[in-house]
This record gives sequence, structure tokens and C-alpha cells, in this order.
Amino acid sequence: MSETSIERTQIRSRMVGRIRASHEGSEVTLAGWVHRRRDLGGLLFVDLRDRSGLVQVSFGPDWTEEASLECARGLGHEDVIQVKGIVVLRPQGAQNPDMGTGEIEVHARSVELFSNAQTPVIPVYRGPEDELPTEELRLKHRVLDLRRSELQDALVLRHKLVLATRNYLDGCGFIEVETPILTKATPEGARDYLVPSRVHHGEFYALPQSPQIYKQILMVSGFDRYFQIARCFRDEDLRSDRQPEFTQVDVEASFIEPEDIFSWIEGLMVCLADTAGIDISQPFPRLTWVEAMERYGSDRPDLRYQLEITDWTQATSSLGFNMIDSAVEAGARVRGLRLSGGAKLSRRQISTIESKAKEVGAPGLLWAKQAEGGASGPLGKFLAPEDSLAMGLLPGDLAFVAFGPDSLTSPVLAAVRSEAAEALEFTPEQEHSWLWVTDFPLFDLRDGEITPSHHPFVMPHPDDIDLLESDPSSVRGTAYDLVYNGNELGSGSVRVHQPEIQRRILRALGLSDPEIEQKFGFLLNALSAGAPPHGGIALGMDRIVQRFSGSESLRDVIAFPKTTAARALYEGAPASVGNEELSELGLTTLKSSEG
Repeated sequence: MSETSIERTQIRSRMVGRIRASHEGSEVTLAGWVHRRRDLGGLLFVDLRDRSGLVQVSFGPDWTEEASLECARGLGHEDVIQVKGIVVLRPQGAQNPDMGTGEIEVHARSVELFSNAQTPVIPVYRGPEDELPTEELRLKHRVLDLRRSELQDALVLRHKLVLATRNYLDGCGFIEVETPILTKATPEGARDYLVPSRVHHGEFYALPQSPQIYKQILMVSGFDRYFQIARCFRDEDLRSDRQPEFTQVDVEASFIEPEDIFSWIEGLMVCLADTAGIDISQPFPRLTWVEAMERYGSDRPDLRYQLEITDWTQATSSLGFNMIDSAVEAGARVRGLRLSGGAKLSRRQISTIESKAKEVGAPGLLWAKQAEGGASGPLGKFLAPEDSLAMGLLPGDLAFVAFGPDSLTSPVLAAVRSEAAEALEFTPEQEHSWLWVTDFPLFDLRDGEITPSHHPFVMPHPDDIDLLESDPSSVRGTAYDLVYNGNELGSGSVRVHQPEIQRRILRALGLSDPEIEQKFGFLLNALSAGAPPHGGIALGMDRIVQRFSGSESLRDVIAFPKTTAARALYEGAPASVGNEELSELGLTTLKSSEG
């Protein structure tokens, strides 16, 4: 099928952005929106837009019907029209190299007005100096905002990446299976969105945080390799990289080890990067969770620049700094970053970095500037030349130092690392930095409470299974994350396929046997039917599109996103419902019951 036949409908012969000089002399019928209009008296120019781009249409008394010329003079921004005319070359000097159609224009013979548009609340056309309206205003008027070429390009790329994902995984022997949206509440680390049942008053469905349990059951059922472009829902506090509903590429396979997942997913990333016009190569480097936290303070380090944390506990042992000495005596370590050339940072820039450290829990951050004559700064006045030498400081260097438990110094120094690299305008050593982080802890300990590091279905490392009851905090899981330029794009693991090990994990999380049966009985029954070793990964499609498109916000790659307050401004959701609808569901609100 030719490109023209794909574009042709009963109302247009081709899309406007694909006309080129090779079409000179062709008759075309075009349809779209009036992007911009310029009336030069004798001649009238309209930039006509559809999702393929723009084309300049000219109206003049020598080639345009009189009634159509009069109609054209009354056109406004965002009016929807049909134009019939001839493709001609633009005169020399009038060509526009910034437009794909910049060598040609269409001499309009006739125009038909399909619909008038009210004056746009927010502009679709923007001049070079025009700023975007506020995001809140753009989300409220999303129908206009989505007409911007930047958003349309991002959503077209999203379509291509999803299509490439399906084709790639199909080629690897995976089959797509849809799993339920109305399901059962399970603890997966965030709150569920609950849906009341009209038929069964007092009972609730939950919207899935992921298809995790269903895809494991599919493996037990013998499907061997499954994937799904899955919609997922999490009722959690939002951040710039989170949405209450999102799309993930969900992958699961049987009779595998992590190496199999790494190979498939690296191949998928190469495929998607190629679709987006990005060149990347395999294999991706790997770090264990312990190595990542020790060297970079983060389980998703940005390795575009090699700036590593150093243990300076021994190097600072003779400083006579009471706070440091007391912390070390209590079992803490002294860790820090050496910034080559960092001494050029101003006091104000250093204060900004200190503020970032405090935001993640630092009670204080010490620093020292090293010069030929000695060191300066809050820590520098304690540094003798031999101390600076022990820390590896050279003239022109800046050192940041944190002390305390690793759980404190790691996030502090990770924040300092990121902020300092930006302040010093470090040139990335590579444009695209990929990383697998492996061997995550099976559990997190927060305020004395044990929670899953990923989710409760991760297979413990085979060397650590015997520690589940005696020392759960030291148990490693066969879990892994995919990191791109310091952003987590996916998370996965080998799953528990033995029901008794699954019970032991759930007990370690504080669940009683009756609670285990009530919440996870159907999964345990499935595992008891004979489960193969299996595992998989979930990749954030929204994040992949954002990174590969260069979009600033996750909301720019989602057609109808929510705000950071979890509101859909265009549709006006969430919204209250009447007492009659609530009564059908067997519900009442506190406000109505009190009234």
C-alpha cells in the first residue's frame, strides 16, 4: 500500500506535512486546522496544520474562486477547513528551510469551512519569543494543548515504541495476554484504588498495582512466555516521575535465570532506541546493590560521569573533630566526594548543595577547599597537609564529607553528587548510560517494620534462604533494576515458585497463617499445582517515551495525565456523586451521614 493511499480519505487526498517539491503541479485536497493567517491585502496566506506538519496555502484573485477568497479572509485561528488547489514551488527567497514543506506552497482554488473555532483560550501557534502558558492552564485546556507539535510528536513516538515492543517480544516467542483490571487488593508497596461492588454491598474490587500475581499464575498454567502492555494503578503521593495510572511493559517467562531476562530486555532497549533514532550497544554494565550504594550512594546511579564516594574514615581519624570522632566510635563511617576543580564553586553554590543534602536528611555537611597553601572551609581548618594527602586532595579540589550510618550518608552523598555535577557543568563521559543493579535486599527495615524491598514474591538468593527467620535484614533477593542515565526504567526478579518458601517470606512480613490464606491462598494453591522456575520484569513505558523523546515532563508523553495533586483538570475528575448513586453501591459519605 502506497503512502498516498494510507493518507487518503473521502475528504482529503494526502496529509499536509508530506507534500514536497516532487509533487509540483499536482492537484491536492487537504484538510486541517488554520495554524496562522497573514493577510497582505492582495494575497492571503494560511499555514494549514494536521498531525503530519504544516503547509503554506496561498489565496489570490488570479487562482482562487471569488467566494472562497472571501471565505478565506474571514478565517480565524483553529478553524477547520478543506482546501483544493495546485502544488507550486515557492519563489526564490521565499522558501523556508525550517519547514519540511518549505520549498512549496499550495495555490488554493477553493476552500470549505467545516467549523469555526472560538478564540483559543491558550494559543496553539507560538512565535519564537512566546512562552508556554502555565502547565495547569494547559492541562485544563488539554484539547488545545494536544495540538502542539511537541506533544503530538511525543505521542506518535509512543505509538511506534509500543508497536516495536510488541513486534520484538513476539519475535522472542512471547504472547500477549490481558489480565483483569477489577481484581483483589494485595500489598505491593502502595495503596490500592478500591472499586465498590454494586452487586455485593460492602465488598470491593481493587485496580491492579501490577499484573504480578496473574502473570505468575500464567507461568504455572504453562504459557511459558507472557507479555502485556498493562495499565496499572497506585494510590500514592505523586512526584514529577509518577502518575496514579501508568503503562508498563510487563514480561514474564518460565525456566529462566536473570541472564535470560537481561539478554531479552537489552535487546528490547536496543530495538526501542533504534526506533527513536538513538544508538546504544550491548552488553549493559552491572553493579550489585551493595556496590552501587557504596560507590554512588544510590541504587539508580547516573554513570554518565564517574564521580565516586570514598571512605575517609581512616583518613580523618587524626583530625580531632569531636563530632566525627563520636560518630565513628558509635560505629559510623566518614564518607565523601572529591570534586576535581570544585574549588571554583562560590559560597552561594556550595550553600545550594548543602540545602539539597539537608532535604534528604543531612544534619550537616562538611566541606573543604584545597589550595597550594592549605585547605579552607568548615572542615579545611582541621586538615593538615598530611590529612589532605591522605584524602587524595589536590590544589583546586573541593571535598564534601558526611558522617553517620550508611543509611544516612548514602542518600546525602548521592544528592551532593548530582547537584555538584550540575553546578560544575561536568561534561558527560557518555550520552547514554545503562546499568543493571542486582541483588537487592529482600526486605527493607523502616522504623523497625519489615517491608518488601520490591514485592513479596521475589525469590531469596539461594545462599541466604536459611536466614529468612534468623536474620531477614541480611537476605538478598534475586531482584534487579534497569537504570538509564540515573532513572529507573524497570524492575524485576526471579519469583518464588515453591509454596513453602513463599509462606516463609509472608510470615517474615508479619502475616499470620490465616491472613496468608485469606490474601494469597489462590497464589499458593497455584504454586502447589507444580510451578516452574520463572521470573520477569516490568518496564515503565511512560518513562521510556519521556527519556527517548527528550520531553521535560512525564505528563508530556501521556495524552490525558493527572496533576501532582492526582486531578484530571480537563475532565474534572475526581468528582462527587449523588446520594442515589452511592445508595446503589451500599455506600454513604461521612458528610451525608452526619447531615
